[in-house]
Amino acid sequence: SMKKPKLFWVSAGAPLVSVILSTILVFAFKAQRHGISVIGKLQEGLNPPSWNMLHFHGSYLGLVVKTGLVTGIISLAEGIAVGRTFAALKNYQVDGNKEMMAIGLMNVIGSTTSCYITTGAFSRSAVNHNAGAKTAVSNIIMSVTVMVTLLFLMPLFQYTPNVVLGAIIVTAVIGLIDIPAACQIWKIDKFDFVVMLCAFFGVILVSVQDGLAIAVGISIFKILLQVTRPKTVVLGNIPGTDIFRNLHHYKEAMRIPGFLILSIEAPINFANTTYLKERILRWIDEYETEEDTKRQSSIHFLILDLSAVSSIDTSGVSLLKDLKKALENTGAEAST
Repeated sequence: SMKKPKLFWVSAGAPLVSVILSTILVFAFKAQRHGISVIGKLQEGLNPPSWNMLHFHGSYLGLVVKTGLVTGIISLAEGIAVGRTFAALKNYQVDGNKEMMAIGLMNVIGSTTSCYITTGAFSRSAVNHNAGAKTAVSNIIMSVTVMVTLLFLMPLFQYTPNVVLGAIIVTAVIGLIDIPAACQIWKIDKFDFVVMLCAFFGVILVSVQDGLAIAVGISIFKILLQVTRPKTVVLGNIPGTDIFRNLHHYKEAMRIPGFLILSIEAPINFANTTYLKERILRWIDEYETEEDTKRQSSIHFLILDLSAVSSIDTSGVSLLKDLKKALENTGAEAST
């Protein structure tokens, strides 16, 4: 369907044809008697109403509230993550607030009709995507089809093998794996690549919820690591200009004798002042050692470029004062 759009109906109808053919084959050869797992007998009819079963009292109320909160957070995380995945594939934007409102309203209404907790499931979304669905009309058609199936066609699925249903989902999901994007992530950020692998294998080997939880946990750890250990780089002057750039990124950049220019690229707060002080003093020691080896003049000025620092608290102010005192003991001056 991707190479020949006019034949989109082939991939769109393939899952349905697979279900029909496999069901006929299982029924004809009695395959369920030879170890083939089938759906089995299903009850006909729509779910009964359940609003009369709502109770806001009892010994299990606290447990129900905790379970509902955890389940709601997981379903929201899964729904928004799946939505953004398909939005990236189709180049459109997803509004997280609207997604949460839609999922919440859907579950509130569904709870009055004995429905399971629902969200934007990855498997069903992948099947829809693989079939060529582009708008919400596909969901309306699917819901009507499910209702007709529940009312009249349930006995026909008694012999449908579970392996075919799994194959439909796996086939749809495989098409969503983007190898070039994974390689691009590896080139840009190795840590993000590890998060991607944990999410991928967590979803494949454990479950969607656990995979997302692992990925979110590692991402939060990365954020904390960036906050407590902010990036600090040494700047050098590009000859013939007034521009200063990272010495490790620009080979043509050169140090100015007697000056140590450092750039701090994160907010300065109580969580990272100790690390920044130790790191800056280490930069100074390394500079002095390098200059002594070259028999050049030692450091006279320490310049801190704080243009990337969006905020600084009282601990950060104390850090600057401590650095100034430490430099005054060595005969150097500090400037920001």
